[in-house]
Amino acid sequence: MQEVFKSQPSDVIIASFMKSGTTWLKALAFAVLHREKYNLSSHPLLKLNPHDCVPIIEHHYATRDEHYLESVPFPRVLGTHVSYSMLPDSIKTSTSKIVYICRDPKDVLVSLWHMVTKFEWFNKPFPFAKAFELFCEGRMPYGPVWDHVLEYYTKSIHSPKKILILKYEEMLKDPSDGVVKMANFIGCPFSEDEMKIGWVEKIVELCSFNKLKDLDVNKNGSGAGNVPNNYYFRKAVVGDWQNFMTPEMANTLDEITKEKFSDSTFTY
Repeated sequence: MQEVFKSQPSDVIIASFMKSGTTWLKALAFAVLHREKYNLSSHPLLKLNPHDCVPIIEHHYATRDEHYLESVPFPRVLGTHVSYSMLPDSIKTSTSKIVYICRDPKDVLVSLWHMVTKFEWFNKPFPFAKAFELFCEGRMPYGPVWDHVLEYYTKSIHSPKKILILKYEEMLKDPSDGVVKMANFIGCPFSEDEMKIGWVEKIVELCSFNKLKDLDVNKNGSGAGNVPNNYYFRKAVVGDWQNFMTPEMANTLDEITKEKFSDSTFTY
């Protein structure tokens, strides 16, 4: 992927650590970028899972189906969980935009643990305490969450026109503000007329958690890797970690986060 993938100037890359709000951001970005192309009443997001509208770059290389990426209509919205340092140079050096979303590590862990233990092939006991231990050690498929966030955040400071950092918690509080911010960043701002007729609010509603979760395709369908689409929709809330972590666990994770970000201006 690093050697072969060719980024296009108009590409929008949705980057994130796993379970950080990726599915939601993919839906929002796709709807924003292609709002003139699709009617809301027959929108692709009503028939397809967001991950089918916004393919994961590395997945198609892993399955040797990378040519599919060339067939995605332009401007492309593509997804990745790869850390910034591991991205292909063509993404780093092109004029493509990267929108990165991050989330409180405690909620990331809880969401990730719930998803992993749903898979039928994961047929051995995996208590939350073990997942917590691995997470704190940074033994995750895409590396430690703190390194992942810091790479994108640090680069965004030096290249603010290249990378936009969004925080899941802030997006939940005011999704319309996040949508407007993202639209401005990727170069397709909402016009005054679009604002007046409520385009932003319509997109937020189209991509809302409850709307997407209740769609037949997301209740009964499956996507890349035959992953059931309903695995991507659980609660979409802030603070669910309180239902699974002891105060000592939460404190440990918060202390690790504080230490990892001690030399940075980043805060959740």
